[in-house]
This record gives sequence, structure tokens and C-alpha cells, in this order.
Amino acid sequence: MRRGLAAVLLSGALAGVSGAAMAHHSFAMFDQANQMELEGVVQEFRFIAPHTFIILDVKQEDGTIESWSLEGVSPSALTREGWSKTTLKPGDELKLKIAPLRSGAPGGAWVIQQINFRDGKPILASH
Repeated sequence: MRRGLAAVLLSGALAGVSGAAMAHHSFAMFDQANQMELEGVVQEFRFIAPHTFIILDVKQEDGTIESWSLEGVSPSALTREGWSKTTLKPGDELKLKIAPLRSGAPGGAWVIQQINFRDGKPILASH
């Protein structure tokens, strides 16, 4: 009886851990080795779990605007750095370095250490 109960508990624990691990994706879809600089205007800042997003309007060479979806760390990680859902707002002009999507689609990953306002000022939590 004890052995059966232990087996059931162990199976349940393993299933719970594997489900959590599978729910979180890796950042392998981003090309970390070939980062690029990007400038644009914030269309939207999504401060949502599991990962934050900046939707950035980027002016192309031909003058058209292309929206880039930029994935960041979790809201809790940003909060620990002093950020909040109001740190970025639509219309903010940014300059950042991203790891682009390997697919070539307009998107990438951003980190706090490589993002500033377009004029070079750092993004502060009090913004």
C-alpha cells in the first residue's frame, strides 16, 4: 500500500514539474549572435505574463512603417528593476539593441540593459 501511494505521489510530482517546464518556451527562436540596433516609436507596451512585449513602429528605408513585436522578460523581473506598466507609453521614441527572430519576421527579444530613449537618455523607473 505504501509503495503504491509513493508511486502515485511521485508520478504526480513528475507530471506537475514537466508540465511547468513545457509551458515556458526558450528564446532559441531569437538570433542572439547577430543582434541589431532598432529605432522606433512605441505603439503599445504589454506588461503581461509570462513575457512583456513592446510593439514598436519602425520607419523603413522606403518611408513605410513596419510594426515589430519585441519580447522581453516577465513583468515580475521588470518590476524588480523598477519598471511598471506605465514605464513606456505610446509615442515614446526608443533606440534599442535586439536579438532578431531567426525567421526574419519583424520581431525580436529585448533586455533592459540595451534599451534607451532615442535621444540616448536611459529609461528610468520614474518615467
